[in-house]
Amino acid sequence: MITWMQRHKKWLIITIWISTIAFIGAGFVSWGQYKYGDKASAVAKVNDVEISMSELQKAYSRLYQQYNQMMQGNFDKEKAKQFGLKKQALQQLIQQAYLLNLAKSYDLMVSDLDLFEVIKSQKAFYENDAFNKDRYKQVLSQNRMTPKEYEAGLRKKLLIQKTLALFSVKTSKNEVKILDTLLNIADKIEYKILSESMVHVTTSNAKLKAFWESMKENFMTDVSYEINFIKQSPVAKKYDKATIAKYYQENKTHFKDSKGKILPLKKARGAVKKELNAKASKDTALRTYIAFKRGKLDPSIHKKRLTISASNNPLGKKVLKKIKSLSATKPYAKPILVNDTYYIIMLAKINPAVPKSFKAARTEVLPLYLKQKKREKLFELVDNSLATFKGKTTKFITVDSADAINGLSKAETAEFLQKLFISDKKRASIALKDGKVVLYNILKQKLLNKKNSNQSDAIDQLKNTMFGQGLLKTLQNKYQTEIFIQGL
Repeated sequence: MITWMQRHKKWLIITIWISTIAFIGAGFVSWGQYKYGDKASAVAKVNDVEISMSELQKAYSRLYQQYNQMMQGNFDKEKAKQFGLKKQALQQLIQQAYLLNLAKSYDLMVSDLDLFEVIKSQKAFYENDAFNKDRYKQVLSQNRMTPKEYEAGLRKKLLIQKTLALFSVKTSKNEVKILDTLLNIADKIEYKILSESMVHVTTSNAKLKAFWESMKENFMTDVSYEINFIKQSPVAKKYDKATIAKYYQENKTHFKDSKGKILPLKKARGAVKKELNAKASKDTALRTYIAFKRGKLDPSIHKKRLTISASNNPLGKKVLKKIKSLSATKPYAKPILVNDTYYIIMLAKINPAVPKSFKAARTEVLPLYLKQKKREKLFELVDNSLATFKGKTTKFITVDSADAINGLSKAETAEFLQKLFISDKKRASIALKDGKVVLYNILKQKLLNKKNSNQSDAIDQLKNTMFGQGLLKTLQNKYQTEIFIQGL
């Protein structure tokens, strides 16, 4: 389910916002704070339409609840992050803004009477089988919304519906007949499945080197950083009773047992000493950093040299990330704690990425070489076999014969049949996504008498989807979009 949704999330956005802009019962999910650009009152602007942070939060909340419902309650903030839900929510509002700008250009509007008629028809606001104003306010309040906010959102929804109604897409009888005919065509085929396991590739250093030469810019070393650093080991001091007692009194909430109860000084003494030593270690490291930065380092303190990169990183990702932020003008990093030891770092030199030698790149080159050569050999086999191959024969099959092809999975069969029934060739080959190639020869064809229901619905859906995509693309080019929020 997750894989399918990730693959189709671009079109899920359009489907969700056109079909549902429902606030009531959606709940509210937030995600924290953002930094803004110059436009403090808006997160984005599309031509004349501004998008507020409140709208973005509500759009995010609605999307979150819709995904959670589709995934039967197994959706969480981590999955929301993987799906890019924040970006989807903003994109949803931008698409709405395109249509609102288009509505404005046509002088379309939603009257107060139109708005009231829709509100009055919503059962969520009923009490004793009739619309109740107090119930209306109560439900909105429970959903963290004022009547003004709700009516503004509903007015936009109705205006978008009115605008889309201007571009109604209809299905003709001929289109229904064409689709019905396509679904009723049945083929009897002979087929043979070829795969890379049927071909053999020989290799040698000479062949590999020639392959590497043609694409060696794809095999680069890591960017590396030469650093000078000082290690500040943990400080271990002796503290008198007065110092320990004073620190304990000032920070006693730091020292609690497993139940959250503050420990008495007698039991907390060891933890107090440990915290005092940690503080002393940090203070010493900061003093060393300042002296290092000012060129006044004590001669007894020895600097070490290290070259660090993504593939050779003994200090960890946190340290490498900090080193990457340094530059020739700002080469010093404040003390970084790694396994109870502080590292004070100065960037000395950056070594840019360069092409690896053949010897260093060989293990990366080999699988790519084998994959490419196997693919080439496979298609040589296809070309040599196509005219004369002998294979298995199917019964009459249609585009939806899911179990028709022995040797292919259901997914592979579906992919093959979709490509087969749009091909205009009697004998040809079809390459599948997983690397297999199916040779086929159509032996016979016939037209079935099967009646397919709701074909007009399928065509309507397809044509509306295609029209919606085209319309959004046109409006995207027509209206300027400015985004003032960072991180999206």
